Amino acid sequence: MAKVRERGQYPTVREAERVARIVLSALGGHLTGQERTELAVRLPQEGTRVLTDQLQVTKAMSGAQFVDSVAARIEGATPATARWDVSSVLSVVAELAGDDLLDRIIDRLPPGYALLFGRAQLAARLVPAA
Repeated sequence: MAKVRERGQYPTVREAERVARIVLSALGGHLTGQERTELAVRLPQEGTRVLTDQLQVTKAMSGAQFVDSVAARIEGATPATARWDVSSVLSVVAELAGDDLLDRIIDRLPPGYALLFGRAQLAARLVPAA
């Protein structure tokens, strides 16, 4: 929580915890299988519970839709403040996940999530047939 508080510039640990819970609960519905399990064991205990207690969503969301869904859960949030909150939490999650796991998570999510984790979204390069 100290990293989330620092990254998000939250005034208290309690505020950082509140935001982290909201973001992790939203993310938990979008991750499944091995990636969800591997990420859960790398999070602090409370984060593990919040991430794994979520039911899988029935409709995938783009990164922008994900931010909007988080904004709807945070009282007084705007899309800009929600993006800050999401990025503050997910950039710390990215560090805890490590490169390999984070790559697999981003590959499984719809476009637009990489930047939320602090990564560039690379498009597959089409190579013309010879």
